[in-house]
Amino acid sequence: MEATEIRKLAALEDKHWWYAERRSLLARQIKGMKPGKVLDVGAAGGGNTRVLRANGWEAVALEYTAEGAEVARERGLQVLRGDATGLPFEDASLDMVVAFDVLEHIPHDGRAASEVFRVLRPGGTFLVAVPADPKLWSAHDVAVSHVRRYTRPELVNLLDGAGFEIESVGSWNVLLRPIAAWRRKKSSGSDLDDLNPVVNQGLRMIVASERYLPVDKLPGVSLVLRARRP
Repeated sequence: MEATEIRKLAALEDKHWWYAERRSLLARQIKGMKPGKVLDVGAAGGGNTRVLRANGWEAVALEYTAEGAEVARERGLQVLRGDATGLPFEDASLDMVVAFDVLEHIPHDGRAASEVFRVLRPGGTFLVAVPADPKLWSAHDVAVSHVRRYTRPELVNLLDGAGFEIESVGSWNVLLRPIAAWRRKKSSGSDLDDLNPVVNQGLRMIVASERYLPVDKLPGVSLVLRARRP
């Protein structure tokens, strides 16, 4: 991806409803945790990294491409270039790893999961978000370089096979799944567009309501999993 395109995505991340609510999701996941050293894999525009820093974590962003690392660095983040299947960290050196919408891009996702297990300290936390349900596969997935979408058992088995203990797994973006499924049947590319502010706020309010509704066991557009290294 060209540096100009990465910058466009980084700017979109700052205001788009999907990214904004995903940051809120991360903040809820880490609430009450004792801060430590955390790696944000595939940091992109660094929104999640900034959430981690704001909550007292010593956060390092990891980016695969030189362009992505440059954008993260321009935004004031501590960033390393690296591959998720060969993390540039010593064994048992991190308290938490965050990989939101990363594993679906990696052909050898089992190798990446094993690498995260290796770099986490015993008791360390792995927070994962991935696109859900192969039935939702569309031109959007192709446009954003996805290799796969996950079923809940597939994601659980992936982390279980790497040695993790699964603490929780649930759906996210449940209420908008019918709209996403309908739109993606008609789409010819990514649906992460710069939206009208009123539409953007309306969609944010809909997905934000899931914070208070018992919908995480229903089918959604994404899966969120929390695991621990024993």
